[in-house]
Amino acid sequence: MAPIRTALIGLSSTAKTSWASGAHLPYLLSPRGRERYQIVALLNSSADAARAAIESYSLPSSTRAYGDPRDLAADPDVDLVVCCTRVDVHYDSARPSVAAGKDVYVEWPLAQDAARARELAELAREKGGRSVVGLQGRLAPQARKVAELIGSGRIGRVLSAEVRAYGGTNGRDVVPRGLDYFLRREVGGNIYTIGFAHLFDWVKSVVGETADAKGHFQLQRPETKIRESDGTIKTAKSDVPDLVSVIATLEESPTVRKGATFQARFRRGQPFPGEVPLWFAINGEKGEIRLTSSAGTSLHSSADTEALKIEVHDFETDEVERVHWDWEDWQKELPVVARSIGSIYEEFAKGEKGLYPTFEDALALHEHLEGIIAPFYEK
Repeated sequence: MAPIRTALIGLSSTAKTSWASGAHLPYLLSPRGRERYQIVALLNSSADAARAAIESYSLPSSTRAYGDPRDLAADPDVDLVVCCTRVDVHYDSARPSVAAGKDVYVEWPLAQDAARARELAELAREKGGRSVVGLQGRLAPQARKVAELIGSGRIGRVLSAEVRAYGGTNGRDVVPRGLDYFLRREVGGNIYTIGFAHLFDWVKSVVGETADAKGHFQLQRPETKIRESDGTIKTAKSDVPDLVSVIATLEESPTVRKGATFQARFRRGQPFPGEVPLWFAINGEKGEIRLTSSAGTSLHSSADTEALKIEVHDFETDEVERVHWDWEDWQKELPVVARSIGSIYEEFAKGEKGLYPTFEDALALHEHLEGIIAPFYEK
């Protein structure tokens, strides 16, 4: 099978964030990735910027450079377009390729709001191209191991699930200038739509969908310090809540008892000293599963099995067992942040049988999140 001819949007040699180079490029340029994918084009803010990135990352001289999304969409030799820009550029960057019927992979969030996400999902459905969205947490081996434990009946049917997380930015009251858009709701990328949303998605992939979700939000620091590149500090106003609490009911299923409660809490900033930034517990009829991570709220940030622990408490014996999980051997050859992204590429390469999240999945999450937070902004 010939490699999938791939174009990257946002692989910049000067970008303030490096998700394209740090999370996508390592897999695509690995021996395993090269068997399945071939980078044939880049789209940046200008063709000159794309050419600079081609040179900076030592891509083949035959790699085409684009500065206009419409020109990329018109390239007949591109099969898959991958969008890794800031969220408020996703829609304009990806839409022409979706409209051209190409396969398109957009990082999460799909767009800065549900309305634009809906348009992209509907357009992909109409034009027939396959769609992918970067909700990689649901493919992480840690999440799959917990889902496996639940599915095996190890703890009986789930009675409740609770998750607590701290993070989103490295500081609780200072944000670097490169991430100051986290404080502006209109951009669409912040701790709720990124940090909490990723957490919410992979947790639901483990315990099941939620119903009757209600949120409680607080903007604890409406004025936040901004650290400039030279170290000086300025102050900016925020309209994005920095404390998120959601309570809901888990939908009944063969592994979840009717009326099971779901609770999630996410606070921007660091936890209390000595407390882990991620704590997730699933209480069942016969036992309880606990996942804890000292490496951060994102599963891809847990580099080894010591940083992220999965334990099972058996109620009958009162014993606690540490459960082993691990990355695949091919993943261990990649940087940590590229491992779950690599899983999405692996699944997409399988064709229609691949278990990868789509624009439809993204739209459902967008609508769910906006519905939960709407009362906060209606005050």
